Amino acid sequence: MNARLGSRESRKRLATVYEVFTWPWLAALSAEQGRHLTLADVPDRAWNELARPGVDAVWLMGVWERSPDGRRIARADPEVDAAVAAALPDATLDDVVGSAYCVRRYEVDPHLGGRAGLAVAREALARRGLLLLLDFVPNHVAPDHPWLAEHPEYFVHGTEDDLAAHPDAWLRTPGGIVAHGRDPFFPPWRDVVQLDPMSEPLRDAAVATLVDIADQCDGVRCDMANLLLDEVAERTWAGRMQPARPEPYWREVTHRVRAQRPGFVFLAEAYWGLEGALLEQGVDSCYDKPLYDRLVHADPQGVRAHVHADPAMQGRLVRFLENHDEPRAAAAFPVDRLRAAAVALLTLPGVILLHDGQFEGRRVRVPVQLGRAPVEAADADASAFWTRLLAVVAREQVRSGDWQLLDVHGWPDNQSCESILAWRWRNHLVAINYSGSRADGLVQLGDEWSARRLMLHDVLHDVTYSLDGHDLYVDLPPYGAHLFRVEPQSVRSSARAGAPSEPTSFSGRQSSS
Repeated sequence: MNARLGSRESRKRLATVYEVFTWPWLAALSAEQGRHLTLADVPDRAWNELARPGVDAVWLMGVWERSPDGRRIARADPEVDAAVAAALPDATLDDVVGSAYCVRRYEVDPHLGGRAGLAVAREALARRGLLLLLDFVPNHVAPDHPWLAEHPEYFVHGTEDDLAAHPDAWLRTPGGIVAHGRDPFFPPWRDVVQLDPMSEPLRDAAVATLVDIADQCDGVRCDMANLLLDEVAERTWAGRMQPARPEPYWREVTHRVRAQRPGFVFLAEAYWGLEGALLEQGVDSCYDKPLYDRLVHADPQGVRAHVHADPAMQGRLVRFLENHDEPRAAAAFPVDRLRAAAVALLTLPGVILLHDGQFEGRRVRVPVQLGRAPVEAADADASAFWTRLLAVVAREQVRSGDWQLLDVHGWPDNQSCESILAWRWRNHLVAINYSGSRADGLVQLGDEWSARRLMLHDVLHDVTYSLDGHDLYVDLPPYGAHLFRVEPQSVRSSARAGAPSEPTSFSGRQSSS
């Protein structure tokens, strides 16, 4: 990596981030308490619930000041109205507070307690050993952001002809005709206006904004970070931006921010296979949407091919089964597939992203324009599963040492092994049948383990087996999974080696201990 970006070892390393949609979360707590709560008033119980085993950071999503113009636009948008009605049938106009990504100012919204309230929240998280992440939206701002009147040079500008030909894509403002924000594959976002990433003063302003944010938290989740890559911006806004800068946007911005706040973390939302470009330009970690797609569509071969990449790259990807942009996992995955995916999520390298309500099996995705979420009864089975899995993975310190993808072989007349995913850490081995049919195969353990007599304790099912120095035979039901702690057999003197009399999930025999 470019030496100018500094050593990543000198910065914080995230393991598991817990996303909270701040406005609805506080609304629910306020309803419980019978009074309006801000971030300064959150009870200890609620902070404790965020400090799940293994979680080391909380992302308070949507704390910045909402835009009155954005709120008005959202309330008049038929698509927003339909999404709100589907999520919250009893919603009123007061519940539509405007998009969390239509930022008027990077100041904590007064409704949430302002900067002072955020400081109280940060201290509460720090006492529990948790870092705090907030949002940064580099691509666009609200149409009533002060920058439009004060610094029109920050924006992508158009002409009267542009406005006449595409009135949904352009907006007349006191600073001239400017573009609405957009992703090149979708219609313009009419509640925001487009920043020019090639504008030198805009980059200065972005750095100043991030330094101020860095005084309030430990890192940022950068919204749609791929749109700020120079090649993407040029393709989207060819001929309408300022001349190209000597340095790409993210390389310049991350370097300048870290020159003032060396430990600050950049976690990026990213799509279109551009994760590598963002990581090379100074971002710490990037969303791994391809893995999500393969998991949700039950594609074990695709998952295996995807995680075959360089382990160093794997360690910098953000893995998730849901977030505020995706459907709730409980609605998107069948129960058995979701549980297998959860085992994969928590045992792969990279940053794990968890979402408030995921553990309770919530099924309703709350639009980012809402300030209140529906009340959903917790799924007791889902809560019990997630609680136990998180505790086991954290207690076992599964993700320790180097990670390695393992091969699984079958037989000429039985290739069900193609559905089995297997990998190992220093002292743990994972095997998952990521399909709806039974599957078996031989997990290739490698030289370090295959020539030794081993004890394998399945920490998910609390069963111990022995293995006599051979490849590991697994026979797994649909979406079945094993998470083994692997130890030399001499550590457990009561272990007995030998093959079972009937096929089981292992090539060894259950220990009598």
